[in-house]
Amino acid sequence: MLKGKTVVLGITGSIAAYKMANLASMLAKQHCDVQVIMTQNATQFITPLTFETLCNNRCMVDTFDRNFQYNVEHVALAKRANLVMIAPASANIIAKMAHGIADDMLSTTVLACPCKKLVAPAMNTNMLNNPITQDNIATLRRYGFGIIEPAVGMLACKDVGAGKLPKEELLYNHILQEILRKKDLSGKKVLITAGPTCEAVDPVRIYTNRSTGKMGYALAKECSLRGADVTLVTGKTALEPWPFVKVIPIETAQQMFDEVTSRASEMDIIIKSAAVADYRPKTVADEKIKKSDTGFCIEMERTQDILKYLGEHKPNGQFLCGFSMETENMLENSRKKLEKKNADMIVANNLKVAGAGFAGDTNVVTIITKDATKELELMSKEEVAHHIINEIVSQI
Repeated sequence: MLKGKTVVLGITGSIAAYKMANLASMLAKQHCDVQVIMTQNATQFITPLTFETLCNNRCMVDTFDRNFQYNVEHVALAKRANLVMIAPASANIIAKMAHGIADDMLSTTVLACPCKKLVAPAMNTNMLNNPITQDNIATLRRYGFGIIEPAVGMLACKDVGAGKLPKEELLYNHILQEILRKKDLSGKKVLITAGPTCEAVDPVRIYTNRSTGKMGYALAKECSLRGADVTLVTGKTALEPWPFVKVIPIETAQQMFDEVTSRASEMDIIIKSAAVADYRPKTVADEKIKKSDTGFCIEMERTQDILKYLGEHKPNGQFLCGFSMETENMLENSRKKLEKKNADMIVANNLKVAGAGFAGDTNVVTIITKDATKELELMSKEEVAHHIINEIVSQI
């Protein structure tokens, strides 16, 4: 996934340095060229040999180490780096970077790197909150450094507060966010709906569907990776959203309608992938639930058609994509939906095909536009999302 990418991990003197071995391993498993630079203090917490074994590259510590091929090492590395992450970043290295001090291998390389730099501060809470440290962090922001907010919890010194290095998975996601995809949606605002809606029948029972939200969440992640400003309006799911999208939780179809339509006019792209219930109980009251010989009878009414409303009120230049789930005449019915709802694209699922539809991690879809039809093979929902967004990018 990261083949051809070079990431420089700068590790400073903090007990949290041990966490970086896991991050280095995660990157190496994705075929990333991981180059590790440690300060002398960092070597007191974890050995360079650990990173050399995981990354199959020499770990650099000493600026004047003679055990390498002849070149200006910090400059050569700076030229090929796609991203630099300094984590854990001590108050000392933050101060050095903020003021252009280059007195060791790490600070010298950072100063020479033209690529994006991410800094994850990790230190005692009082050191972090010291106005000097806060001014230095603000200076780094002004110079274009990305700052990853420290986690809150019990620190190594047993104090409780901000200053913990975030989990390795979050650091890894920050790296993916920066370098995994070309930023071909930079500056675009995207709204995506996902998951099921739930309608209360009574204080205990609900009317809903089997949607898990996996497809919508994959689309939100893909758009975010491409640089878009993503808003995800989602029903209840068991999924963890991509940390760089704005999440708006809803329960009912009316709540989804209100949240989507109130934001629609400012969006460049809208993708309606949520499985919204077509009906809801007309009145939530026990007297409307009647017992008959065949079971319970509930009086229902139709919910508002979100895609139809969006198509009728679509501003010039906005791209509207909807989803359809058909058990028969998939192409014919989906193309009719494309025209009737004034959408620019319909992604059709045939629920009779193994591996497609709700719950699973795979999908089989057909992408339908006014001028073309493209059938995709069985693939993961993240791969499907990649193809769908590719098609959208080619249309806008």
